[in-house]
Amino acid sequence: MDGLFWGCFIGGAVFALASTLLGDIIGSWIDGIFDLISIDFLKPIITASAVTTFGGSGILLSQYTGLGNTPIIILSILIALLLSVLVYFIYVKPMENSENSIGYSEADLPGKLGEVTIPIGVGGFGEIMIKQVAGNTLHIAASWDKREISVGSEVVVVDMKDGVALVSELYGTNEEEEMI
Repeated sequence: MDGLFWGCFIGGAVFALASTLLGDIIGSWIDGIFDLISIDFLKPIITASAVTTFGGSGILLSQYTGLGNTPIIILSILIALLLSVLVYFIYVKPMENSENSIGYSEADLPGKLGEVTIPIGVGGFGEIMIKQVAGNTLHIAASWDKREISVGSEVVVVDMKDGVALVSELYGTNEEEEMI
């Protein structure tokens, strides 16, 4: 029995170490193989921790208790399951929710507010600056409603067409009252 426990302990530890060091390389080699059985709880980190814990607890229970093989195996399985559940809910699940991306696509820009940095002529192009998570981004812009827009004006992106932001100027309350 000790051979089984030591094998699980060493095998799980080696797998955890290898997946930590070579995870991206191995992941690209076996890309998509395990998508069929994509049960959220069967992630490699959970499986490796369960196997390692089973082996480690089996070694400790057989060495420091007078229990027989069957109770040791049952207790080792229960300890491994308990630790795996803890690892999943304390480490893996919160880490999945913490992934953020600083990237964006042009499809995300309509509705965003920006500021004109280079004036936009009636039929021409200018430039706007939009504040993003990663910082400020500059985009070529044209007037959506064919109006001239001066530097410093606040605009909203109405649409994106061929990499050009079609914008419309936002009016403050004073300008709106003048227009009425």
